[in-house]
Amino acid sequence: MSGSGVQRISTFGVTLFLLLPLVSNAVVAQSPRTALASAKLGPDRLEEYSNLAAHWMQEYLRIDTTNPPGNEMRAATFFKKVLDEEGIENRVFEYQPGRADLWARIPHSSNVGKRPILLLNHMDVVTSDAAHWKVPPFSGQVVDGVLYGRGAQDMKNEGLAQLVVMVMLKREKMALDRDVIFVAVSDEEAANTGTDWMIANQRDLLGNAEFLINEGGENLLENGKVKYIGVDVGEKSPFWLHVVAHGRPGHGSRPIRDSAPNQLVRALSRILAYRTPFKVLPIVEESLREMAVNEPPARARQFRNIRQGMQDRKFQQQVEQDESLNFLFHDTISLTMLGGAEQTNVIPAEAWANLDVRLLPGEDPMQFLKTLRRVMNDPDVSIEPQQKEFRVANYSPTNTALYAAIRRVSVQYFPGTPVVPRLTSGYTENQRYRPLRMEAYGFTPYAATDAEGASEHGNDERVRVEEVRRAPRILYDVVMAVAGAN
Repeated sequence: MSGSGVQRISTFGVTLFLLLPLVSNAVVAQSPRTALASAKLGPDRLEEYSNLAAHWMQEYLRIDTTNPPGNEMRAATFFKKVLDEEGIENRVFEYQPGRADLWARIPHSSNVGKRPILLLNHMDVVTSDAAHWKVPPFSGQVVDGVLYGRGAQDMKNEGLAQLVVMVMLKREKMALDRDVIFVAVSDEEAANTGTDWMIANQRDLLGNAEFLINEGGENLLENGKVKYIGVDVGEKSPFWLHVVAHGRPGHGSRPIRDSAPNQLVRALSRILAYRTPFKVLPIVEESLREMAVNEPPARARQFRNIRQGMQDRKFQQQVEQDESLNFLFHDTISLTMLGGAEQTNVIPAEAWANLDVRLLPGEDPMQFLKTLRRVMNDPDVSIEPQQKEFRVANYSPTNTALYAAIRRVSVQYFPGTPVVPRLTSGYTENQRYRPLRMEAYGFTPYAATDAEGASEHGNDERVRVEEVRRAPRILYDVVMAVAGAN
């Protein structure tokens, strides 16, 4: 996920997960009305695809696409080799030296096709320090049934599952009433140049897609029980701010009361003490209602009617103190960077700080900035946006065919488990595609323990081999549920 700061957390103070049978080719319990598409393939074929997934995942994790510099052309070449061997239409675009986007398509087979579904993934990964890893970050080693590698959680695992789904659709000659489009982009972890280039230069290849599945969602494994399936339907907008204080420089041995660092500290203290207004968004109401089933009775009642629940002062304080809940109701401000003199004995003329601000959908960034300037109330301290462009937060609704497909497949794998829409604390590239009339969702077919999820962007990033083997089946069933011809 992007360096703009999507973090994996235990949403609502609980963890989410998606657990399939321990045998990769086990027959999943079927609804009497709708059978899962994968069940029709038979255990031998499913085992074959599971073996492919495990083998290709190791290969993919061994490709170093650390961003910067990226070198995603290496990953695009890996994808292209598989797609060419399978006879799947594809194109590679090297839009900068060493940086590439890849596009592939399985065409619909019906007379009148519906708008396509787009499977989106990014090939770049964040930096890693091999000295702090159990095994080398690009070794693709398996230790005790766990596959290690940078990108194992973010998001080479999902890209690999999408690739296997494309292969399954092609080999099984599945009848489709939508094109299924696979897009792998570069530079998501930094500047999003891959997605921006694709939208600006190859918009037609996106086929006026109706639906998009991207990274996101959170299916955490906790005590062997499925609590609910989390699907990201919207994100907050990053609004990064740069704060600079000005003052008279001098020698550190002679304190200056109104020095730039002192003024900066006072201004930041006022900002961090400011309590942003409380708001309840409809998506948050829906999300809490869905997950109330997993809460103790008193808390469940409050979750089912969160507007009324927040009238309880004690409960409101609990929400304010819960990092997994607080961001859902507030614009947030995090102090992340500080700078001043380069020597301890120098009082600098300037001191600065960076603030990571995340705004709820519907917020006006300039009005928020105006409010912070009033809160600081210091003419010697400036605060300005870091970004050239502010991207307004957007949503996708939960009453679409794709969301229904996710729900329908999940119900059959996990009877009685709710599918919960989520507002994420950070940013994904979904925000760039929704303005193109796509309904975009963060959905993962992988289960992960809290420790495994925390390895994203951290040390010893890893995924269990059993998850690699069965994740493509879940995604295949979702894609077929929304794109399969009746």
